[in-house]
Amino acid sequence: MRAWFLLLIAANLAFFAWSQYLAPPDGGTDPAPLSRQIDADKLKVVPPTGVGAPRTASLPCLEWGSFPSADTARPEQLLEPLALGPRLAQRRGDETAHWWVYLPPQGSRQAALRKADELKKLGVDEYFIMQEEGRWRWSISLGVFRSEEAARARLESMQSRRLRGAQVGERDTQLARVWIQVRDVDAALQAKLKDIAQALPGTELRECASGN
Repeated sequence: MRAWFLLLIAANLAFFAWSQYLAPPDGGTDPAPLSRQIDADKLKVVPPTGVGAPRTASLPCLEWGSFPSADTARPEQLLEPLALGPRLAQRRGDETAHWWVYLPPQGSRQAALRKADELKKLGVDEYFIMQEEGRWRWSISLGVFRSEEAARARLESMQSRRLRGAQVGERDTQLARVWIQVRDVDAALQAKLKDIAQALPGTELRECASGN
């Protein structure tokens, strides 16, 4: 019995020594976990990419107009420095113009032609002499517009060129018109388009009509 008792004591001492100095540390009770991290000072937080990354807001399409179907040379010239290429398109359609800017009837064809020469000297190239029979014969149209606001902007432009006698009036007319469209517009391009549109008073820059 004495030998068995001494053997049991020796076994307990051996287990104690093994558990204190030779057994691998328990990960859940590791007293110094940070000391064993590999290059912890080199860890960096990487910003999200792909689906979660922030994107610059953009519009799918803006359109500028409207213009007479046979008179888009001037707006196209203004857009040319932007080099829009395939992002540029046109939308054509008939519109009802409810307002116009005009010079009252001049009394005769000769008087209307003299007034037209005066317009050219003032730098006004967009006009039309009304020749049909009726109350507006020999008047001169300076533009037709969908809104009174656009018509008055045109009138102010004419007055700034010292043209006298121009007026704004109501006139329902069906016209073939063109809208110039620009696709994939970001904020920077939108700002440039707004500046360009101001060069042609009476025009409008807006989001493309639904379905276009």
